[in-house]
Amino acid sequence: MKILLVEDDEHIINFLQKGLIEEGHKLEISSDGEEAEYLASINYYDLIILDWMLPNKNGVEILESIRKNDISTPVIMLTAKSEINDKVKALRTGADDYLTKPFSFMELLARIEALNRRSLSEGKNIIQIKDLIIDINQKSVTKNNEPLVLTAKEYELLLYLIKNKNSMVSMAMIEENLWNTDEFINSNVVQVTIYHLRKKIGKDMIISFRGLGYKIEV
Repeated sequence: MKILLVEDDEHIINFLQKGLIEEGHKLEISSDGEEAEYLASINYYDLIILDWMLPNKNGVEILESIRKNDISTPVIMLTAKSEINDKVKALRTGADDYLTKPFSFMELLARIEALNRRSLSEGKNIIQIKDLIIDINQKSVTKNNEPLVLTAKEYELLLYLIKNKNSMVSMAMIEENLWNTDEFINSNVVQVTIYHLRKKIGKDMIISFRGLGYKIEV
């Protein structure tokens, strides 16, 4: 999962960064409320872990803003506030879960896994776009009822474009979301992957914006 961690306590940041990366998650970190709101609005994340008390804009204000902008990314509020009224306020504003500090990393991990299971069960297992059918459970793609053989990166790229359907995603966004920061990335890796993917699913499926990015229209 790609997770945005919004927290200004260095000890907690280091603690969660180590644990979440060891569990195989990709992590972006922001310790400023306004910056976090901006990141949540321009990037795709599978989960946001959001502290309540932050510089410049608090977690509830951020949550309220992104929900008004129809950003449905699951959010776990992480805060020292333990009063029932505070929990109710966060949940009614749009939080999916609430964890009070101090907390166990294992409990946080279990809550992340539970939210991920819920997202998968609520999501569509079959996606159809024109003559293309993607089976999420089987991780298979067919075109005109004929199976396509995609590489892992081609499949991830296809899903990423579909998740952001009708919106252009930049090459930088694709690179950031689909390639680990510690991987060596050739300067044209996105263009090459797009090229091979378009050959398999059809050139008309992916719209290119020269030098800017790509889009799938539904």
